[in-house]
Amino acid sequence: MSALLPTYARSGLSFARGEGAFLFDESGERYLDFSSGIAVTALGHAHPHLVETLKTQAEKVWHVSNLHGIPDQERLGRRLCDATFADRVSFTNSGAEAVEAAIKCARRYHFANGAPERYRLITFEGAFHGRTLATIAAGGQAKHLEGFGPPVDGFDQVTGFDIDAVKDAITGETAGILLEPIMGEGGMREVPYRFLQDLRALCDEEGILLVADEVQSGVGRTGRFYAHEWAEITPDIMASAKGLGGGFPIGACLATEAVGQTMVPGTHGSTFGGNPLAVAVGNAVLDIVLEPGFLEHVAQMGLRLKQQLAGLADEHSEIIAEVRGQGLMMGLKCKPENTKLVAALRERGMLTVPAGDNVVRLLPPLIVGEDEIDLGTRTIDAACVALKTGDAGHV
Repeated sequence: MSALLPTYARSGLSFARGEGAFLFDESGERYLDFSSGIAVTALGHAHPHLVETLKTQAEKVWHVSNLHGIPDQERLGRRLCDATFADRVSFTNSGAEAVEAAIKCARRYHFANGAPERYRLITFEGAFHGRTLATIAAGGQAKHLEGFGPPVDGFDQVTGFDIDAVKDAITGETAGILLEPIMGEGGMREVPYRFLQDLRALCDEEGILLVADEVQSGVGRTGRFYAHEWAEITPDIMASAKGLGGGFPIGACLATEAVGQTMVPGTHGSTFGGNPLAVAVGNAVLDIVLEPGFLEHVAQMGLRLKQQLAGLADEHSEIIAEVRGQGLMMGLKCKPENTKLVAALRERGMLTVPAGDNVVRLLPPLIVGEDEIDLGTRTIDAACVALKTGDAGHV
């Protein structure tokens, strides 16, 4: 019997090592990794720059706490601010913690500006914001809320991307609007650019805050540094994580100066958040992602993948109902159960991630090349053929 809590339906695979876009199990069998640890290993496995950075930092100092200055934390914060809308950053250990910090920032902003009654956030059906008590309440999904008592108060959910429905949900207690530019766990649903622009205008009109959850869609995943940039808008607060550490746990809550200055000493904290190991690796990730031409590469590989997936959807319409997503954050809405396609792909040496709305997520590392894209689509083709013929076993 495992000593671990049975909170995951694990695949049964274990991996001994990784290299680039591939993982190798304990027997040496190779798997094309189009899961990236759920959009985390943005630069693939064992990236030389990340490995060397972590080794170097490990020989210096691992942890001192935020009671003291951490130079690389200051550097990473400055680089994130320089590359985004933000003026202030707070580092966390995970995406859920980054979203929690964002929720606190939104509430604190109104409190500090004389409106403590403004503490509620409007959220969207099908969203996923994390697994803490507050973030499952924000997501509002019954399967995540069941068994944990009354949901944390402060979230008002609307259905669909309907600006009139959002307007109707605003009250004198509304602090802001929280959403993902692309709903990853919710089925790779893209929020229309016009809707994002309308939300930005509505927030300005109502004096409330726009809060972006870019935990999965950020750090280059869609071909822009953060996905909201495609809509040419900026949020007031943003949660980031996953790809920011390239596999090392780190998250960040970014905010404008107007919001950030309200988070005075004692209002928030984290023992491990932004420790020397994490921020050293975070800086190493930015060294690569912010290099000239890198995001253009992501966009080009994303276009290649999307075009090939569109062809597969035409050829295997019995299996693939729709292709969704942007950049290297793609999804296949399935007609049979999505877990069947995930299993068929795994049997053929390719790792993917199931999502809501019967979708299979394709999240290759951002360093993926044409050969790996082509291999991935050939593997999807073979898996679809197998599902249609009833031969889902290993080929």
